[in-house]
Amino acid sequence: MIGSLKKIIGDEQQRRLKKYNKIVDRINKLEPEIEKLSDEGLQKKTEEFKERIQNGESVQRLREEAFAVVREASRRVIGLRHYDVQLLGGLTLNDGDIAEMVTGEGKTLVASLPSYLRALEGKGVHVITVNEYLARRDRELIGQVHEFLGLSVGLNVPRLAKEEKKKAYQADITYGVGNEFGFDYLKDNMVYNSFEKVQRPYNFTIIDEIDSVLVDEAKTPLIIAGKTQVNPSLYQICAKMSRSFDAQKDYLYDPISKSVSLTDAGITKVERAFGIDNLYDLEHHTLYHFVLQALRARVMFKRDVDYIVKEGEIKLVDMFTGRIMDGRSFSDGLHQALEAKEALEITEENKTQAQITVQNYFRMYPTICGMTGTAKTEEQEFRNLYGMDVIQIPTNKPRIREDREDIIFATAEEKYHAVAREVKQRYQKGQPVLIGTSSIIQSETMARYLDEQKVPYELLNAKSVEKEVQLISLAGQKGQITIATNMAGRGTDIMLGEGAAEVGGLFVLGTERHENRRIDNQLKGRSGRQGDPGETQMFLSLEDDMLLRFGEEDIEKLQENLQTDTVGKVLNEDAHRAVNLAQEMCENANASFREYTLKLDDIANEQRNVIYTLRDKVLENKDPLSTWIDMVQSSTKKLVENYCGDEYLPDDWNMEELQSRLNHIVLNPKIQLPKNVEDRRDILEIVEESTVEYLKKVEAFREKSGVQTQARKVLLTTIDRHWLSHLEEMTRLKEGIGLRSYQQEDPMRVFTREGYELFARMYDMIEQDVSVHLSKLIRPLVQPEEVKK
Repeated sequence: MIGSLKKIIGDEQQRRLKKYNKIVDRINKLEPEIEKLSDEGLQKKTEEFKERIQNGESVQRLREEAFAVVREASRRVIGLRHYDVQLLGGLTLNDGDIAEMVTGEGKTLVASLPSYLRALEGKGVHVITVNEYLARRDRELIGQVHEFLGLSVGLNVPRLAKEEKKKAYQADITYGVGNEFGFDYLKDNMVYNSFEKVQRPYNFTIIDEIDSVLVDEAKTPLIIAGKTQVNPSLYQICAKMSRSFDAQKDYLYDPISKSVSLTDAGITKVERAFGIDNLYDLEHHTLYHFVLQALRARVMFKRDVDYIVKEGEIKLVDMFTGRIMDGRSFSDGLHQALEAKEALEITEENKTQAQITVQNYFRMYPTICGMTGTAKTEEQEFRNLYGMDVIQIPTNKPRIREDREDIIFATAEEKYHAVAREVKQRYQKGQPVLIGTSSIIQSETMARYLDEQKVPYELLNAKSVEKEVQLISLAGQKGQITIATNMAGRGTDIMLGEGAAEVGGLFVLGTERHENRRIDNQLKGRSGRQGDPGETQMFLSLEDDMLLRFGEEDIEKLQENLQTDTVGKVLNEDAHRAVNLAQEMCENANASFREYTLKLDDIANEQRNVIYTLRDKVLENKDPLSTWIDMVQSSTKKLVENYCGDEYLPDDWNMEELQSRLNHIVLNPKIQLPKNVEDRRDILEIVEESTVEYLKKVEAFREKSGVQTQARKVLLTTIDRHWLSHLEEMTRLKEGIGLRSYQQEDPMRVFTREGYELFARMYDMIEQDVSVHLSKLIRPLVQPEEVKK
């Protein structure tokens, strides 16, 4: 079955490439004609294309001509002419798919083709890169080509003023970092004036290193948080208590899903320490949250791996690049729990104000496409979530890099000694070496072993990020040894220096398998660009973190009959199978976690869309009072249904309280409810009549100065206040949802049901509060005599 599927996919791949090659032939035939055009004639093509689109011609009909124009403009402006394989990549992107192109094949130039074509529609094109440096670099380089052809090019990076951001988004083509686009979307849905919004409707996006953006970074949602006061002593007490927890008795840690939970013994320990009867009571919800965050900080996060301490502050480290994430912090008290763990000053807590997953953000674009050197292993996920296929683009020149088989050692120490010896040998013959590590700790450990061998090196990790691009670009110089976190300098080409090719080219040495084969392949892909010579090899040990987490049983079996040579190299053939199996399990676990996170956010996404649609309606409506009027009618009806529900007998209806609550909304005429009534429909009829009469009086003040402005303000502040409280409730619900599986309940079904109940209750509260608040606003107008009294 799998073999048949692979054949079908392979056939489709060849069919697409065959079709694209025919198009490339037609683009090449246009080249002599386009070359004859003067600069002015070439530039006029843009206006011609735009006119043809306005006259009804589809943008796809212009594809071949437009690509030929961009190729010629690129040759004239920046001296780079697109290879045929780059045209193939551009055609793939234009069709909304992923172009898999190996390192050094010029993906940046590929993006210039479809970005120009789709920008002709006038709806904007977003080009996403993995960091600010690459966004600036690509905007400066490729932007010259597009500006020469008459298009405007913007740059969207952090810390821009609102007017600058708006200008960047209004440009025909906008470069920037993916997270920044997502944060701008969230901020746009927090404004109190529609003029403050910076984005316009989405159209077409190209994502460079698409696997990094949509897979690696997709485990962490985009969150905007506001500062709130904290209780430092409670964090410190919980940190102290977490240190007393016994791993065997008090808590469970799942290294695969990276989650912790208290056992019955642990819960009892907390209850005794704080003198409470039941930690799960609603009144102790906050305490449970604080204790859990302290335990997570202690067990799940390692110093110099997940974060560093610099100048008395916790600085988060991007696990995929090894970079410090400046300005980023954990929300919901986790950051403060880490500060308490490290005995630092406790800062203000971040409370979530808006959030969205990376996946749900990018699924808002009508067309999404991307480029990377490694996407085939995740093709199923790309296809299922975004409807994108992965097309493997041939290399411009044959690849001659040699990928050697992994070497496995019994212990980490033996591995590091072997790496140091290997690097020394390569250094002595002048071959450049790039050593890939998975964390800051590992990179610094590797450096110590090289010091012992007296081998000079450049150390590149999150502590030296400002030198990252420069050091990576020099890693191909003869005799250069560079230690780097696996993804440092991604997007930067490593060119071979003079004489480096003659000694074998760049030797890439990985010191640990990553959680995903793609990252290993990306590391290997730093060598052998554009037909350069090169070598790669992974040096592993049975004590590597991933093997201990995912291959524990297989390693234990292996240890029973372990065979090694004099330097600790494992000779058992099944050791390689154990490593591959552990990595596969790790990939599956991460994919499951992303799927789980996305399913949870899909539920939240429906709620978010309802609230954001309501906000937009209030913002853009010239008559926000009409929204209030709708809410008054809805809330009065719901009050009757709540107080006179089918679950109560008529004798138990609290008519006095119902009447009081209704008269906080309907001011004039006051509602008088009969005391002895048995049919809810009779009550509804009375309430509806009074409400309609009251709203007729309100209608008269629709045009009164300031009423609409005040109505809009009250609506937005009320919506936001309840939405923020709801986000916190949903976070708490998510925290405890896993425990429901112990009660034989499907956690996802429970989260869907209870999340909906929370949302429905929150929406009712918005309507109630808006109705009451705006009645207070209207009161001086409809009851002037009472105000005078």
